[in-house]
Parts: sequence; structure tokens; C-alpha cells
Amino acid sequence: MQLNEKNIPNLHSGIVKPGYGRAALSHAIVHIGIGGFHRAHLAFYQDQLLSSGTSDWAICGIGMRPEDARMHEILKRQDFLYTLMVKHPEGRLEPGVIGSITDFILTFQHPEQAIAKLADAFTRIVSLTITEGGYNFDEHGAFIADNANVQWDIQNRNAPKTVFGLLAAALQLRKSKGQPPFTVMSCDNIQNNGDMCKRMLLSFTRLFDPELAGWIEKEVAFPNCMVDRITPVTTTEDIQKLQQQFGIEDGWPVTCEPFIQWVLEDHFPGGRPRWEQVGVQFVKEIAPYEKMKLRLLNGSHILLSVIGLLYGYRTVDEVLRDSDIRELLIRFMATEVMPILDPVEGIDLNDYQDSLIERFSNAYIKDQLTRVASESTAKMPKFLIPTVKDQLDRGGDAEKAIFGLAAWCVLFEREGEPGFENVLIDEQRDKMKERAMNSTEDPLAFLSHTLVFGDLMQNEKFVKIYQSHLDRIRTQGIQSAVQYLLQ
Repeated sequence: MQLNEKNIPNLHSGIVKPGYGRAALSHAIVHIGIGGFHRAHLAFYQDQLLSSGTSDWAICGIGMRPEDARMHEILKRQDFLYTLMVKHPEGRLEPGVIGSITDFILTFQHPEQAIAKLADAFTRIVSLTITEGGYNFDEHGAFIADNANVQWDIQNRNAPKTVFGLLAAALQLRKSKGQPPFTVMSCDNIQNNGDMCKRMLLSFTRLFDPELAGWIEKEVAFPNCMVDRITPVTTTEDIQKLQQQFGIEDGWPVTCEPFIQWVLEDHFPGGRPRWEQVGVQFVKEIAPYEKMKLRLLNGSHILLSVIGLLYGYRTVDEVLRDSDIRELLIRFMATEVMPILDPVEGIDLNDYQDSLIERFSNAYIKDQLTRVASESTAKMPKFLIPTVKDQLDRGGDAEKAIFGLAAWCVLFEREGEPGFENVLIDEQRDKMKERAMNSTEDPLAFLSHTLVFGDLMQNEKFVKIYQSHLDRIRTQGIQSAVQYLLQ
């Protein structure tokens, strides 16, 4: 049965589906970047709230890339409905139809519609999942003003190609009408994501309209948040399984794990849904939660991915079934990360650590290691290297994290070999591979990329540990090196 509004009453009785009238909802939330994560996270939370009868705010999606056209076509055919397939560790598949998205605009086809939607007085929140690259900052964290699309947006204000051009055009229109601004809410996996979004938007707007920049700086709220839910890429097998087991024909369902978390600063001058009623945690200070997630979850994720790829594994759950790597991860979290974390209100860090091992072990998620390790050159300085530096500064233990950096170097060396083709999807892959290859003659060559490693190559203790791990992985192989590390 084709998924659409007309067929909702006839869907399989075991499927949770919208019980609210979607036609009567208003677009108070506009979301830029309708990908898998948004559909498993914010759209899911809003669907839960709509089902409870305590909100009438729907989501209008915005797609800014030509690649979004396929998603738009599929969702429009389905009346913007889609199936969220929660994959439980014991193998149970829990599908539910999500109805919180009720429209979707492609800016490259209808820029005027997109600007008008954001400028509409009823739009209260504009949320973003545009990936780190969408924020247009360089390796120093500075806005890239000479980006071709940025320059286009400055000259073509009514046909923006960047998210900042779209936000600025809409906010300029609201300001000219004397309307209050919307709240800009980044949901991307960037530390202090709201602050980063504000800094980049102000950098753009100072080029676009300095007076508008001053108004934005004074009037617009940018709450920081921490988001978490493992959401693998949807596969053909997922689509077929949904058809076979539940009789639903859905062109682009979303798969995810049962775990979900959203920690959010409560700074919404224009109002917000009562998300706390469906499990969202509102806090005054997001930093401890971000540090916990970045160091424990993301740090462990990137560590297991580079080691697992060297072993020849392909999915996260495969890695966790290896008792040696599993033990290495547990020790890394307990002895290297946990001692440098701040207290996190409402969370038992030991329980959180245990939950990560359980989540990573979910055999039905099949999260690809190549996805986890993608753009590792951007991820390592945020997820793993800070733990190394903090432990070195306090004279503590960083053996497992440093081992991960050595394994990363060897993985770049082997990238492209038989069995290691395209294991590292990275904008800087060729340059990093060259540095890794040169490190066979000069052990410090890989570490010379200061934008990634900072001044670590000046630390004698770090270099000694790193070099010993590098030599052992090369001469004895990754499995023997891991076993040696666990002695």
C-alpha cells in the first residue's frame, strides 16, 4: 500500500500513525536540511507532541541543494509522510508513520517561496541540519567570505544559494515590516552550535547589510543544543523489509536506534513547543552535555572506526563483537575520558558509558564504519585529540587515544590498497595519505599537519608513545598491537 494521507486509516494495525488532523496545522517551524537525522529526531519529537494534542505547530522543510530534489519528489508523492523504523537490539522492528512535516520547498526552484515562508510572521523557529560544511568556516573557524556562493548571495539577494543568504534575506524582510525575528536553532553536531551559527550569520550579514547585522546581533536568539540518535543511511533492504513485513510502500523511510536525546538551552523569545513533555531536556548551560557526548560517544565512535577498518570490519556492531576492541573501548572511556569530564546534571556517566557500548553493539543498525570515519580529518581535532591533550596536560593516561591516532596514520597509508578502497571518505584524503606515506621515513610527517594536531609533535611524551604504537602496528599488525596494548 502506497504511503499517503488517504491510506493512513488502512495501514497495518501494528503501525503507530498520526492521529491528528494535519491539514489544520500551521508552519511555525521551518527546517533547513530534511535528511535522515532530522526525520529521526526533531520531526519525531514534534510528531510525538502533535499526537499528545498539546501543539499545532507543523514543520515546513527547506532543501537548498539539487540533491534534495529526489527527497522532495518522494515526500511530496507521500503527502510528506514517511516511516520511521526503530531497530531494537533484540531484532524487533518498530515502524511508525511521522506526520509532522507537511510541506517542503526547494530554494533553487522557488527561492521567493522559501524567503516568504521564513519571513511569515507565524514562523517562530528556523532549525538547521546542514552538516558542518554548511556553516562555511575554515580550519581556523573563520567565515570564508570569498566562497563563490557567498559572493553570489550578496549580489543576488532574492535567489540565495547558502543558508546564510536565505536567513539574511528573510530576516531583512521581517525587520523592514517591523516584525520580531524567528529563533535560529542549529541541530548540527558542532560544539556550541548556536554560537557558531550566530557568528557565521553575522559574518555574512556584515557583508550583506551591516545595519541588519546589528539588528540580528541584538534581537535574534541562537540556542545551543546537543542532539543524539544513531541514524544510518537507508538501504534498499530497509525499504523491502518495510514492504514485506508491514505492507507499506515508502520511497524513503528512515532507520534509527531506540535511543534518542536532545538537550537544549531554553532561549526562544518567540515561543516554542513544549518539547519537555516528550523528553527533551532544557538546561541553562549546554557545555557539560556537549563535552560528554563529543568525548565519550563521538570520540569512541571515531576510535573504533579507524581500528575496525584496519581489522577489515565494515560495521560498528562487527567491531563490538571483537572482544579485544570492545575491551579497548571500555578502558578508553573509563580511564582516559571519564576522569576529564565535568559533572553532568541528570546523567550518571557510568550508565551513559554502558549505554554507549549497548548502542554500538546493536546488530540491526548496521552503521557503516566508512560513514562514522568520513571526514575524519575534521572529526579528530574535535572528538579524540582534545582528550589526548587534556590527559597529557594533567599527566594522565592517553595510551588508547594515542593508539587510535597511530592506527589512523596506518589506515591512511593503506587507503586504496586491495580491501581498503575508499575506506576513508575525506576532503583531505590525498594530502593526509601523502603525509602518512612520508612518515615511514620521517615518523613525524603525519603529525606535521598543525591544523589537525596542533603542537602535539612538540610533546616528547606524546611522540614517544605515538611512535611506539605506529611501529608496532606496522611490524606486528593491528590485532597484535591491540592485544599488546591490553596487557
